Amino acid sequence: MPFPVTRPRRLRRTPALRRLVAEHRLAVDDLVAPIFVRDGISEAQPIAALPGVVQHTVTSAVEEVAGLAALGICAVMLFGVPESSRKDAEGSAAWDPDGVVPVTLQRLRDRFGGNMVLMADLCLDEYTDHGHCGVVDARGAVDNDATLERYALVARTLAAAGTDVVAPSGMMDGQVRAIRSALDGHGFADVAILAYAAKYASALYGPFRDAVDVALAEGQDRRGYQMDPANLHEALVEVALDVAEGADMVMVKPALTYLDVIRAVRESVAVPVAAFQVSGEYAMVRAGADRGWIDGDAVAMEQTLAIKRAGADVVITYFAAEIARALGA
Repeated sequence: MPFPVTRPRRLRRTPALRRLVAEHRLAVDDLVAPIFVRDGISEAQPIAALPGVVQHTVTSAVEEVAGLAALGICAVMLFGVPESSRKDAEGSAAWDPDGVVPVTLQRLRDRFGGNMVLMADLCLDEYTDHGHCGVVDARGAVDNDATLERYALVARTLAAAGTDVVAPSGMMDGQVRAIRSALDGHGFADVAILAYAAKYASALYGPFRDAVDVALAEGQDRRGYQMDPANLHEALVEVALDVAEGADMVMVKPALTYLDVIRAVRESVAVPVAAFQVSGEYAMVRAGADRGWIDGDAVAMEQTLAIKRAGADVVITYFAAEIARALGA
């Protein structure tokens, strides 16, 4: 008698069977929730381009994180939005110890102790009056080495305020080495670095720039220091350099349109790999759901699982709360 042909659908027949043989699982521990905190506002402000996301006050940010903790989420990433009057050519408000992000970090550390992983974005674009991720020279080009000096100042400020992880997102050459040296040299050797090692010059960042009030002058872009979407092998070079310089984790950004990059990075390094499901990826799902074209919750879950399946250990996503509720249901 011939051997019976295997029919995979036998293992799809019931929910319990499907759970039993699932190859990948998404857990609430995989999620990091982005949090925007804005200076100079008295109550949380909705972000039109990111439905369901707000710019927080320090107080409302602490309460938001409390709600996330109740859902089982154990990590957040803070992004600061200074008052426009505080922006300057160097982005000096980014290393002000009384700035909105350091103050929020201190409040969160007091409230949650070690029960919440506090991450802080480390960049200058929110704080510069020209919108670039670093200081610019007389030609209007970003001065890489001068920018590293400022990144070191920001890293020390964030570490002193209580962050567990700094996340440099500017894609400057040598940024991890400069930050690691600054942290180690000032008593913050335990603060980890999540390097935006493969950050692409993507068209999917528009809603984020609205959220942090960042705009470049007409005709300018970040293609000179962020990665070309056409390139995969270059990402592996960038990742290897950041790991060699001391990165504790590495990031691929965006996520959904770069699943192949996530997979390649996962296979090339032993450190944890994060992926950022960015504002444009989030906003498209929200827009489709608002029009009744898709089931937004189901799509969010499917896309986030795809990021995990591609190899990400950590997913930074604006859907974090919704996914956590679904996983806990």
